Amino acid sequence: MLVVTPLEAEPVPESLITLQTQVDARLPDIDLSELLMEVHAFTGFAHEFDNVSEGKTKVDDFATSLCAVLVAGACNIDLKSVAQPTNSALTLSRLNWVKQQYLRADTLLRANACLVAAQAATPLASVWGIGETASADGLRFSTPLRNTVAAPNSKYFGTGRGVTYYALSSDQYTGLHGRVIPGTLRDSLYILGNLLEQKTVLRPQEVMSDTAGYSDVVFGLFHLLGYQFSPRIADIGHTRYWRMDRHANYGDLNEIARNQINTGLIASHWDDLLRVAASLKQGTVPAPEIMRVLGKNGSLSGLGKAVAELGRIAKTLYLLNYVQDEDYRRKIQRQLNRGEARWVLARLIFHGRKGELRQRYRENMEDQLGVLGLVVNAVAVWNTRYISASLNWIKEIGEEVKQDDVARISPMRHGHINVLGRYHFEMADDIAAGAMRPLRDPDAINDADWTF
Repeated sequence: MLVVTPLEAEPVPESLITLQTQVDARLPDIDLSELLMEVHAFTGFAHEFDNVSEGKTKVDDFATSLCAVLVAGACNIDLKSVAQPTNSALTLSRLNWVKQQYLRADTLLRANACLVAAQAATPLASVWGIGETASADGLRFSTPLRNTVAAPNSKYFGTGRGVTYYALSSDQYTGLHGRVIPGTLRDSLYILGNLLEQKTVLRPQEVMSDTAGYSDVVFGLFHLLGYQFSPRIADIGHTRYWRMDRHANYGDLNEIARNQINTGLIASHWDDLLRVAASLKQGTVPAPEIMRVLGKNGSLSGLGKAVAELGRIAKTLYLLNYVQDEDYRRKIQRQLNRGEARWVLARLIFHGRKGELRQRYRENMEDQLGVLGLVVNAVAVWNTRYISASLNWIKEIGEEVKQDDVARISPMRHGHINVLGRYHFEMADDIAAGAMRPLRDPDAINDADWTF
């Protein structure tokens, strides 16, 4: 058995603490609504939203309306909370129309790609990474309404049910793509699906994750497609290692790598293996559905066994590297921490309705959580821009800025961002004098129309 000593936390140097304090002190306080408007001003992401039937919109102040709808969706509040009846761009009818006509999976995908590109073009982002590495993790949501996706799990949802939003995060702190899966299902084929479906300028070659229900088949599929699958494996001491040559001398590993690869099985199915890879790459077969091609009733076909056999080669090489190289294990942990930082920010923003997801259908869930991911990306882009300005300011006044410290500053900072709105304490003179407000006309507004 190979034993891996758990990693100790990386020390935080005094220079990093000082730099973080200096940066935080300079970041402007801002409301989430203003942040989105400003990000649109220098990226134009709102232009990626077109009308479902009419194409590009020509309505006045469209970006204002769209940002209000995005705030409502990301914060999990109703449209009435962001509406202003005296502003034509923020009336309830305008906001509901924008939500119905412009908020779709394809427009969210394009807008998200716009923000990822804006982040990638920032010099500071290249200090954190160049887009070749990503991580996958899930954020869980309770779903009190009866729906078609949720599943029970007492650990996370008590006596209720819930879903997991499984998403891919880049090494530049941007979210690339995500999908809703039932309950707390941990299946690394969903990671592969996100990787193949994402449409940003970044092209990750290695994906890191928690154990994620990995299997030899998954290692084989990632390898066939030219990707490196790098899960942080909890039970690594009991993992099997495989050898190509039964008679080769692997030294200290002889007693560990006792299982032999069936190279003949791989060779006999090689053409079919390439067809599987092409089908996945072209989207003919979605990655989460590939097991239906490779097996039936829980058993692998000959082709499925060949994929698993290929995966054992890739998995063994990965495990040997993982066990031997502590720096590599730290790199994996560091990237997983970046994904976790995104979820901390996402949970802070998604504060309305007790943080519960109240949609009945998968498409609506993915649209709303796509909005949340888009807003988190907007925060990352805005923070990166202002962190860069703060670092330049610190350098101009003669302070030392170490590159190693810059690499550890996260754009997931949020202490300066107000996500809770504002309270107003003004009254009309007649109300202050004791008059009553007019009663609401129940036929004028249907409250159900204004929920996200």
